[in-house]
Order: sequence, then C-alpha cells, then structure tokens
Amino acid sequence: MNRTLRRRDFLRQAGAGAAGFWAVTRTGPSVSRSPNEKLNIACIGLGGMGGGNLNGVSGENVTALCDPDSNFLDKAAAGRPAAKKFADYRRMFEEIPREFDAVVISTPDHHHAPAAMAALRLGKHCYCEKPLTHGVYEARQVAEAARKAKVATQMGNRGTSGEEIRRVVELVQAGAIGAVKEVHCWTNRPIWPQGLDRPPARAVPKNLNWDLWLGPAPQREYHDSLHPFSWRGWWDFGTGALGDMACHIMNTPYWALKLGHPSSVEAEGEPRKPDCGPLWMTVRYEFPAQAGRPPLRLVWYDGKKNNVPNLPPEELAEGAKISPDGGTLFVGEKGKLLGAQLLPADRSRDFKPPPATLPRVPDGNHYNDWIRACKGQGPACSHFDFAGPLTEGVLLGIVAFRAGKKLPWDGPAMKARGCPEAERYVRRPYRKGWTL
Repeated sequence: MNRTLRRRDFLRQAGAGAAGFWAVTRTGPSVSRSPNEKLNIACIGLGGMGGGNLNGVSGENVTALCDPDSNFLDKAAAGRPAAKKFADYRRMFEEIPREFDAVVISTPDHHHAPAAMAALRLGKHCYCEKPLTHGVYEARQVAEAARKAKVATQMGNRGTSGEEIRRVVELVQAGAIGAVKEVHCWTNRPIWPQGLDRPPARAVPKNLNWDLWLGPAPQREYHDSLHPFSWRGWWDFGTGALGDMACHIMNTPYWALKLGHPSSVEAEGEPRKPDCGPLWMTVRYEFPAQAGRPPLRLVWYDGKKNNVPNLPPEELAEGAKISPDGGTLFVGEKGKLLGAQLLPADRSRDFKPPPATLPRVPDGNHYNDWIRACKGQGPACSHFDFAGPLTEGVLLGIVAFRAGKKLPWDGPAMKARGCPEAERYVRRPYRKGWTL
C-alpha cells in the first residue's frame, strides 16, 4: 500500500476492499483542523492497560487524568503538572468539557459503556479498551451513539492495526481455502483467578475510593482479589477470558467472513459459580448462510485441558505449529488456514498468494491510527461500527453460559427466543447515580 495514498483513494479502496469493515470518515465538532495540531486528551483509568494507553497517546496533549485510585492518579500526573486530576469521570465531563477533544478509557469493563456514552454525547472522540462494553445491550447503544456523534472511535484490540490480520482476511476472501464452514478460536487465558466463591470482605485501602470504583456495578464489600487486576474474573466487573481475549482473536473471522448476528449460541464450562467465571469455557456459535458463504460454526475455547489448546484432534493438521497461547484456525472446503499459514503444507508450495487489497495502517500503531482519525485522516480500523457488533457477538457467549441454555438468538431484537432468563445478562441494571 502506498503510504502517501490520497484520502479519497483511501476511502474508495476501503469501501471496495474491506467490504464494510472500514466506515466512511467521521468528523465531529471537535476534529482538529490540522494534522500537525495536537489533540487535547482526557485519560480515564490509569492502572494496568491505562498506563500503557497513556504512554500510547503521550505525543498529544494530556489535559485531564481520572482514576479512583490516588496511587495510579498521582503516578500518571507526575511530570504532567498541567493535567487536571479527577477521581470521578462524571465530574470531569461536567466541569471541564471544553478542555479536551478526545477521551481514552482504560477502566475495568463495567465502566466502559457509561464513560464512553458520556464522551460521545459531548461529541468527543473515543478510544475504549476491549471489550467495548460489559454487556450486549451496552455494545449496541455505544455503537449507535458513536454513529450519531460522527466522531473518531477505536476499540483497543491493537492487533487489528497489524499486517497479519489483513493477510488472513485477504487469503480467506480470495478463496484460498474455499468456502469456510468452521472456525476455531482459542486462548490460554484466564491467567488470573477464576472459578471462585465470593471472598470475605477486607478493609478498603486509603488510596482507593471504593464507591467510585464500583460505579454502576452492584454494591459489595471490597476485597483485594478485585483491585487492581483480578476483577477480570468476576462477572460484576469483568467478562472473563472470553471477554478479555476474544476481541483480539475473533476479530479476524468477524472481518474475513463478514459475520453478523449468530443464529444461536451455547456454552459450557466448569466450575459454575454465580459470581465468578469458570476455569475453562467452550462456546459454540452458529451463523446463518450469507451471500457467498454457507452456514458457519465458530467455536471458542479458553482455559486449558491437559495443558494443550482444547481443539478437536481432527482439526489439528499434521505438522502445524499450534500455539498454546491462542490462535485461529479456519476450516474450508479446500484446506485450512492457521493464522496466515496455509494447510496442508504441500498445497502452500503451489499457491499464489492474492495481492494486498486492504488498506494498511501506515505504521501499524493502533493509537496513531485513532489519532489520525481524530484529525480527519480517514477512519480508525477498529471503530465502533465494527467493534460494537464484534463485542455483542463475543459477550453472547457469557449470556449463554450464565443462562445455562442454548440461545436461539434474534440479533436485531436482542432477544433470546424462548429464554427470558437470559434478559438480565443481556441488559444489566445500574446502581443509583449511574446511567448509560
């Protein structure tokens, strides 16, 4: 891809090559007028990924910082004396909305949607960590709000800006393995504690505003297994291994196969605890046929069984290098694709790879991709029109697991037909004082 590609050519090729993955440029009221003009950015959530995301946008002007943990807040503010500090992002949006153009959200999952919606309603560009939201209903609402706001958005699944995902998409869409009938995705996560009962209460550290950390989640006592890292395994705050990793891994089949709503989802895993995710989970998604594609099954595996990826033995190609950490295997009528590796290996020797047809992110940098979009230089690659439906699909696996039933899914209506008990996992209530 010519890195000096003109803007209109970029958008023309995006529409033709990505076939709906890349949306038209969104230019809202806070778009910078010049590519050389720095953005004013507010960062919400400063521990863990928050620190990395703050560094990722540090070439711009960081004008506001927010975290309910004063240790994280003070550390991030060191060397940034001009940045205003907040413990509560609701106050930040209310008090200084004119002092930032864009927002980076790196909180635990349960805060993603409320913070993103507040930013979008003010016409602020928005970068939000994966998964885009904590629940299915929230993902739909955030994507629709971004569309109306006409601002630049990006979900933090950083591999979407890379080269490998584009080569895989190009191979699949060029028919390298024929019509795809199955996809297998896996990860070795969780690497944090799961399968637990609710722990006893502990004293809240002086540096943490526990009420603000809870935010929209149900009231509960503090325990140090929740903050700052292991919240991922607890359903009130995180989305387990599926929510944490599938937006990195399932994004490839969602893009390559133009997946929409699944027609059904079922999940199994152990142990089943009311508050905490399981040690392993398998999720089976069924997608209806679309133009040019037959019906499709996508299977997700997380955790470990016998210390190997939980893939069916018949899908393990001889000689293939299966990474136990995670990956994607496409099964087509003419062969298989493991990452960008064509299988069987002897077939790949005579195969002529398709040309590059998809737009590339010039430097492969996910943050810069979003920053350029904020400055009117084309859409970011994981904008919310893509990230919202992807997140919906991913999180349906959690709905199916927690409901304990196979869900016949009506995507447009966001309803599990014949399974009313799933509704509370599709759309959760918020604690008083918090709203979407």
